[in-house]
Amino acid sequence: MLSKRIIACLDVRDGKLTKGIRFRGNTDIGDPVEAARIYYEQGIDEIVFYDITASSEGRNIMLEVVRRVAETIFIPFSVGGGIRSVEDMRAVILSGAEKVSVNSEAVKNPDIIDEGARIFGSQCVVLGMDVKKVAARPEIPSGYEIVIHGGRIYTGWDALQWAKEGERRGAGEICLNSIDADGTQKGYENDLTRLVSAAVGIPVIASGGAGRPEHLYAVLTRGEADAALIASIVHYRTYSIGELKEYLHERGVKVRREW
Repeated sequence: MLSKRIIACLDVRDGKLTKGIRFRGNTDIGDPVEAARIYYEQGIDEIVFYDITASSEGRNIMLEVVRRVAETIFIPFSVGGGIRSVEDMRAVILSGAEKVSVNSEAVKNPDIIDEGARIFGSQCVVLGMDVKKVAARPEIPSGYEIVIHGGRIYTGWDALQWAKEGERRGAGEICLNSIDADGTQKGYENDLTRLVSAAVGIPVIASGGAGRPEHLYAVLTRGEADAALIASIVHYRTYSIGELKEYLHERGVKVRREW
């Protein structure tokens, strides 16, 4: 049995660590480089870095901050936000990232998934999916729709169909973010996570909603996620990484224990 991964999410705006609720009302809360160092020392399995306004502002990702984080940690490191080409992917990887997350641009130009997987390998390409619950209709039979540009644009893509398409094109992993649950600390969208996990054969990272250790347990078991992304629960020092992993271990969830 593979260990379940716990992944810290660093949302970055103007070079600062930030956090909002349902993609709105973001507040700057610290230094992403320092946060990455703390989580690494506490035993986090991976770090995800998102430049959250790069796509909507039509600019490149802040590579200097990426480099500073990469120099601080020695675990898998994924970077997303403003990735519009294979050249952008290469720049991020050369700055120290092991994985590149494509989200908005992948919907507009799905070939970027194929090209990235061909050049860098599927293991480097993460398909980021921002999802909202909507009324089910013929083109969105699951009732979950893909939205892009920070939740601003509805795409007409059904989440399950887009997950399958991303896998077909070569994505090696999916980071599944529920906008409805994001920042609420009321629990992950377990139904959505389970549906997507069942629809694809690649790992699915659940994102959005962690507020208590039992939320991680629920999404890693009932939600069938391969990994859980966390943010507010550690950014606000509610729990340490070790406390979360100990809770999961005591309940039979296999996690890497080096704290």
